[in-house]
Amino acid sequence: MPSQQGSPTVRRLRLGQELRLLRERNKLTGAKAAKELGWSPSKVSRIEAARTMPSADDIKALVKLYGVDGGKLDELIGLLRDAEQRGWWEDYQEVLPQEYTRFLGLEAEAIYQRSWEPQIVPGLLQTEDYAREVIVATRGIARITHSGVRSRVEARLDRQRRVLHRTEPCRLTVVLDESVLMRRFGDYSVMREQMEHLLELSMLPHVKLHVLTLDSVHPVNTGTFIHLQFAAFDDVVYLEQLYTADFVEDLQRVAGYESAFEHIRSEALDEDESRVLIQHKAMVWRR
Repeated sequence: MPSQQGSPTVRRLRLGQELRLLRERNKLTGAKAAKELGWSPSKVSRIEAARTMPSADDIKALVKLYGVDGGKLDELIGLLRDAEQRGWWEDYQEVLPQEYTRFLGLEAEAIYQRSWEPQIVPGLLQTEDYAREVIVATRGIARITHSGVRSRVEARLDRQRRVLHRTEPCRLTVVLDESVLMRRFGDYSVMREQMEHLLELSMLPHVKLHVLTLDSVHPVNTGTFIHLQFAAFDDVVYLEQLYTADFVEDLQRVAGYESAFEHIRSEALDEDESRVLIQHKAMVWRR
C-alpha cells in the first residue's frame, strides 16, 4: 500500500504563495521587489505563481529584502526541498496532458474530494477494462497510440492505489448521473464488472456514492467538475475539457462550485438507494 507523502506540486504552490504574502505584507509590488534585487519583474511573478522554481539563493535574497527572521527562512527552504522531490505522476508525464499531471499533484495531498460526473464513471472508480475502453473510445480524437493507451491505464490504476488506498485516504463524495450507469463501454461483461466494482467501492468508509436519477430535478446545468479540499491550502476546482483543462482558484467561484455540488447531491439518491439502483443496473448488464 502506498505511503502518504506530501505532494511536491502543493509544496511549489505553497512556496510561491508564502513569498507573495511576504511581499504584500511589506507593501511592495512585484516590480518594486524585482528592481531592488536586480531581477526582471517576470521572475518574481513566475516564482510566486509556481511557474519557476526559485533557487535557495533566490529565497535568501527575497527573505533579506522582506526582513524576515531565520525561522521563516528555514521553513521556506524546507518547502523548496520538498518541492524539488519527484511525484509518482511524473513517471507518466510523457503520455498525460500537462494540466492533468498538475491535477494529480494537487490530488495527492487533498483530504476531501467532491466529484460530479454526468458522462462516465470517474477515473478513481473505474475498473481496468472499463478504463481501457474509455481511453480507446477517445484515441482517434486525442491521437493516443497503443502504448499510450496502456500507459494511461497504468497511470489510472496507480492513481487509484495512491488516492483511495493510501494510509490516510482522501475522503471522496461522488455523484453520478444515472445515464453513466447505462452508457456502454466495451461489452456487457465490462459494464457488469464496473457496476459490481462501484458497489464494492461504495462500501469503503471514506467513499460516499450517490446517483442522480434521470427523473430527478437537475438544479445545476454544468459539466464534470472535481472540487479538491486541502488541510493547509486553498481549495481548487478542476474542470476538464476535450483538449485542455482549467483550474478554478478564485475563492468566490470555488465556493460557487461547492454550492452547486451540494445542490446536485441533495437531489440525488442517498447512499443505500444508490446501491440498490447500481445493483439493478448490474443485473441488466448480465443479459
